[in-house]
Amino acid sequence: MTTWFIVILVIFGLLKIIVTSIPTSVVETLISRFELHSNLVEGEVTITMKDRILQGEEKTQIINYFNDAIFVEQYYAPPMNDGNPIVIDTKRGKTDIRFFIYIHDEHVDVAKKYKNKVIAYKLLSRDLIKYIKENE
Repeated sequence: MTTWFIVILVIFGLLKIIVTSIPTSVVETLISRFELHSNLVEGEVTITMKDRILQGEEKTQIINYFNDAIFVEQYYAPPMNDGNPIVIDTKRGKTDIRFFIYIHDEHVDVAKKYKNKVIAYKLLSRDLIKYIKENE
């Protein structure tokens, strides 16, 4: 009885040490799989605005503003938006992801479509709103 108790105690102790000292890269990988508002990488992204594919400085600015945007809340039903969205196509692993970005005066609505799922959420990014309104 006491032998098993000591073995189980040692196993739990080792498990505790392993779980509490996971390398940062492993933790970031696990978190990035489940995060709703993920960062975009410029080389893997195609941005379309009013049937025009953006390249160069415009593309870089929109990606930077999108990455710096603050996540506010998730919508449980995608909001009805009018107008032409900014469409961002990217790929994460084998999965194609498409973002539809709708600009409003106070916030940005994003609909993320992947694997036949649509997830909508709200972002705050005054820089993105200002940049898009100036370049419309």
